[in-house]
Amino acid sequence: MIPYNRRLKYVARTLRKNSTDSERLLWSRIRRKQLRGVQFYRQKTIGNYIVDFCCPSKMMIIEVDGSQHLQPKILQADSARDAELARMGFRVLRYSSAEIFRNTDGVVADIWNRLG
Repeated sequence: MIPYNRRLKYVARTLRKNSTDSERLLWSRIRRKQLRGVQFYRQKTIGNYIVDFCCPSKMMIIEVDGSQHLQPKILQADSARDAELARMGFRVLRYSSAEIFRNTDGVVADIWNRLG
């Protein structure tokens, strides 16, 4: 079982109800075992973090980053977060919202290849 902070459960539920357009678009392509028959979950609590998408069977996390993730402080926080998740055994994939809108098929193909 993946450890998680129970206090974040409500926050994760709220985030699921208020997904961004890019998260909804990607979710429509990866949910219901559409990619290689593996299950993804959205806004999943892992440790002290809430990740956008998680595939526990492949220990893969997908993060969808808006333009604010280009700011130096947020880049640094993302790097520390990714390192902590990697220590837990997860592989973190990051895609920008713009990339998802511009090249949805390419993003999905990249995820497909990395699941293999």
